[in-house]
Amino acid sequence: MELNHGLHLGYCTNIHRGEDWASTWRGLEEYTLQVRRRVAKGRKYGIGLRLSERAARELSAPCQMAEFQEWLEKHDCYVFTINGFPYGNFHGERVKEEVFKPDWTSPKRLEYTKLLFDLLAQLLPAGMSGSVSTLPGSHKEFGVGKEELGLIFDHLQVCSQHIESLREKTGKDLHLGLEPEPLGLVETSGEVLKFFGLYLDRHPRDGRFLRNVGVNYDCCHLAVEFEEADEALSRIADAGVRLSKLHLSSALKLKPTVENLERLKEFDEPVYFHQVIASDGVNPLRRFRDIPEALEFARSMPGQVGEEWRVHFHIPLHASPTGGFGDTQDHILGCLDWLAARPKACQHLEMETYTWEVLPVELRAGDVVDQLCAEYDWTLGEMRKRGLA
Repeated sequence: MELNHGLHLGYCTNIHRGEDWASTWRGLEEYTLQVRRRVAKGRKYGIGLRLSERAARELSAPCQMAEFQEWLEKHDCYVFTINGFPYGNFHGERVKEEVFKPDWTSPKRLEYTKLLFDLLAQLLPAGMSGSVSTLPGSHKEFGVGKEELGLIFDHLQVCSQHIESLREKTGKDLHLGLEPEPLGLVETSGEVLKFFGLYLDRHPRDGRFLRNVGVNYDCCHLAVEFEEADEALSRIADAGVRLSKLHLSSALKLKPTVENLERLKEFDEPVYFHQVIASDGVNPLRRFRDIPEALEFARSMPGQVGEEWRVHFHIPLHASPTGGFGDTQDHILGCLDWLAARPKACQHLEMETYTWEVLPVELRAGDVVDQLCAEYDWTLGEMRKRGLA
């Protein structure tokens, strides 16, 4: 939905299963319209659409696109952003590091992302900015050297040129957001600046790149890195890197006591990657690729576990965990405070708690529609306090 200062808020539909277009649309019919009726009655409703590569190809058929456009108009909805991070399956089976494949060294990632922009250019209402989010280049464990980094930069340049051609053709402001994530090729605000600096060193005359390619800032991810929202966002924006989208998301945090580490096993599930960063209370000390590796380290080196752990596990924005666990809701609030002071810095906000199916029961508020509505209530309430809604 459109809010003050031209801001747009939605939730990411990657919370629903949808690996082909039929199942994606079914999720919109069964869940998104229910949420829409409860939180945006009488208003146009913005959708943060997740499309797999298969769903994107199927939607690109002219008859399918026309039918979806009619559906959007009928229900007074619009698409302003697309999540293009997961290329394939995202529910019900092992995803883990596979979500980074194909990465930006692959032509498949480039062609998929170009297709998403082709679709968004057709779906996006006139006069509105449109974003696509994507993975942060690659994953640190994939062995990205000089040659691979060159391929990533080359493919991003081609994507930027494609975005530029669509802008010239349609007059629409379209932009790609790389999403820093723990153990991604780019994971911190400092690495964001380094990545874009290296790109511009390689392509010093590409003056349009920073207009077309920026950052999708995920609050969960940067909080897991023990970054402060105000400092991280200012560092990125002040360097001239575009803030394409803000993901409003919350991470799990805990003191690594014996009791808490035992309970953490409840969050060790086989589908998603749950990177862990241990801190001395201020600075990151150790990074673990997933919960089992972190727990094994704690078992073997109990005196070196640090003061606080943060876990890449998206938990509901409004529902703080209990029993010795906490959340990083303060990072979201810091992000909103920063945006209130600089409301033109980023137009797109998307709530992203895709882990609904694997959340411990205590963190589920009714069914998925109830949870999403509760997240809207919390988010809109905090935005109103800051004059953003």
